[in-house]
Amino acid sequence: MTRYLISFDDGAMTFPEEELPEVSEASHEVVRKAQAAGVWVFGGGLERQQASVVATDGTVTDGPYPETKAVLGGFSIIDVPSREDALEWAAELAAGCRCAQEVREIMPDPTV
Repeated sequence: MTRYLISFDDGAMTFPEEELPEVSEASHEVVRKAQAAGVWVFGGGLERQQASVVATDGTVTDGPYPETKAVLGGFSIIDVPSREDALEWAAELAAGCRCAQEVREIMPDPTV
């Protein structure tokens, strides 16, 4: 099996605020379905643009960084047999969250 990162950009969810409970329930239903299927690894939403960068020398710089064009808003990690399976789960998440999702393969752990 291969792990995939499914993510969306901060600000991509542009539905009216009064629809948040419905969108939240639809998104959580996809998560429950993925858990029941045994493909769910981990996921969550991120606080808006609250990042710190730690340099190789240990220096810490706090964001946000206005030059950044896209900031990760949330993500899911799933473990599935194929990219096609990952794309199907991303489609379900996109429908639930009402926003486009990016799909990226995670490199295998070389120690396993």
